[in-house]
Amino acid sequence: MVSESSLLAKLIEALRCLPGVGAKSAQRMAFHLLERDREGGERLADVLREAMQRIGHCASCRNFSETETCAICANASRDPALLCVVETPADLLAIEQATGFRGRYFVLMGRLSPLDGLGPAELGADLLGRRLAGGEVHEMVVATNPTVEGEATAHWLGQMARAAGVRATRLAHGVPLGGELEYVDRGTLAHAFGSRHALDD
Repeated sequence: MVSESSLLAKLIEALRCLPGVGAKSAQRMAFHLLERDREGGERLADVLREAMQRIGHCASCRNFSETETCAICANASRDPALLCVVETPADLLAIEQATGFRGRYFVLMGRLSPLDGLGPAELGADLLGRRLAGGEVHEMVVATNPTVEGEATAHWLGQMARAAGVRATRLAHGVPLGGELEYVDRGTLAHAFGSRHALDD
């Protein structure tokens, strides 16, 4: 039995702050570090402490950054006329790794969700509004996720873009490449059918 006030109990409880980590998983991690990898645990603690202290947000796009302006925003070869709006830094990373997108980004750090206390202010509406009104952005690519909240956020972003005279586009959603129609879920198929476009000649 582990005493609730013991250091081991505190370590297990601290590990539970990670997403998807319950009591048993946290206990396994703690025991692994203590039994087999104390050096790794110390390295993890050092890097975690440094990251918590030094990683903040880019003043321009709100992505994670150790400096006031992140590497993407500071890159002069990026096209400032093309702005891609994503929900999270993980979404930005996915686009960077999978596409040849050479514009810049804006990270909302969430999506409109009144129940979670996330409104326009929490998503950086003021900063985004200033970027759109600055005249540099000509197209805003809305890359929010195809969820109910993501679609509501996309609608709100489209309104912001139109108010600033900026063209708003939305990532296409639908049948995955290589997918077969009989195996695609009804919601995805309905969205793909409703978003159909003309074939090029």
